[in-house]
Amino acid sequence: MEHRITTPITSEITSKLSAGDYCYITGYIYVARDAAHKRMDEALNKGEELPIPIENETIYYMGPSPVREGRPIGSAGPTTASRMDKYAPRLLDLGLKAMIGKGKRTKEVIDAVVRNKAVYFAAVGGAGALLSKCIKSSEVICYDDLGAEAIRKLYVEDFPVIVVVDSEGDNLYETAIKEFARL
Repeated sequence: MEHRITTPITSEITSKLSAGDYCYITGYIYVARDAAHKRMDEALNKGEELPIPIENETIYYMGPSPVREGRPIGSAGPTTASRMDKYAPRLLDLGLKAMIGKGKRTKEVIDAVVRNKAVYFAAVGGAGALLSKCIKSSEVICYDDLGAEAIRKLYVEDFPVIVVVDSEGDNLYETAIKEFARL
């Protein structure tokens, strides 16, 4: 099935998505990778507020390449999501509703997705130049000392993703293997 989604993403939206669905996201999303996740976790450990709102938000695991002339961002392909797995359950429990990356997630992340009625999307790896065309604006929000790993706020239009883990815990990576094995 195909869905057009506008952020913020809520439980009402995630409840309509199934593993394997194609989605096109329009609206604001945040970008954060390893170093930014580590800093956010350290802030939470100190009892500090996060530098971005987290409830019903979407985080894209991506580190952009340098900006191209006339564009808001350079190539913008997904980063391997498992590098954020030790931080993701905590953010999901705080209200994060969607993550975009590539690759498998741990059982702890999948359990947190289900517990919080969230979703994990995959963006196509190796298609960063094409994905960047869906990004209409990019602004560094915090941790600018991290360079490409700073937290950014993007405005995206029809950003293509696939539901990998849905709010019920169905996992496309598992179901696709089983489906292929039956052929």
